[in-house]
Amino acid sequence: MSHHSVSGMTDDAPRFERFSRMVQDSIGVQLPASKKVMVESRLRRRITELGLRSVDEYFRHLFDNGGLTNELDSIFDAVTTNKTDFFREAEHFIHLTERIIPARLSRRQATGRSSMFKVWSAAASTGAEAYTAAMVLADRESRRGAFEWRILGTDINRKVLVEAKRAVYSDMIVQPVPTGFRERFLMRGQGQQKGNWRVIPDLRRRVNFQKMNLMDNHYPVDRDLDVIFLRNVLIYFSEADQARVINQLSGHLAHHGHLIVGHAEGMVVRHPSLRQVGPAVYRKEQ
Repeated sequence: MSHHSVSGMTDDAPRFERFSRMVQDSIGVQLPASKKVMVESRLRRRITELGLRSVDEYFRHLFDNGGLTNELDSIFDAVTTNKTDFFREAEHFIHLTERIIPARLSRRQATGRSSMFKVWSAAASTGAEAYTAAMVLADRESRRGAFEWRILGTDINRKVLVEAKRAVYSDMIVQPVPTGFRERFLMRGQGQQKGNWRVIPDLRRRVNFQKMNLMDNHYPVDRDLDVIFLRNVLIYFSEADQARVINQLSGHLAHHGHLIVGHAEGMVVRHPSLRQVGPAVYRKEQ
């Protein structure tokens, strides 16, 4: 019996390694053996949907029976983590409010350019980061006068993008939103939506979401961005992929545009044209 369980483990180990190598090559996310149990539990629902009996059978379906191409989106949805909160790592939004926005807007006034203020939430998940930035920008408008701004949110995960576009969040999720912001920028659900909130249309129409893979060699995104958020994603990437992604992102920043990464990722950003100006906040100098 014990012999059987040991051989059972070694049996699908190469398949899991092949699976995790495919995921890393495709979307950058590393899945070490320590995550095997978590990954398998996340795949379980999909395995049942396909009428398969086990993870091993699923891996066979992918690698031996030509099922991989049709399964990629489901796999990426299953293995990407989607922790996201409004005003997460709040000091970044203080930095945005007090330093970045005033500096970028006064620079526009000085040059007489009235170009759009552009923010990219590059791992948008269910949209809380993008809508937090939208609240900050809309609040600035209400205090200091209107200006043009747009926000793009991208993610590899289709399911979270559907939620981001809907922009409906539970009481618990909107808790970190300051009361004043909640009253101005969120609508309280009625009837069946009781206990939920929805981002107001005026903010929703200025935030766009689309599917995008950070491992792609080309990003279909403007190259004059004021702010890029890429927080708490690079920690899942190998060093080589981290460097490659940061290099590509820097090419999409305007001169003196800012890249904001997660607090745990500050040491990851080593790029000749990016200078640290705050906790996990970098400004493009060249």
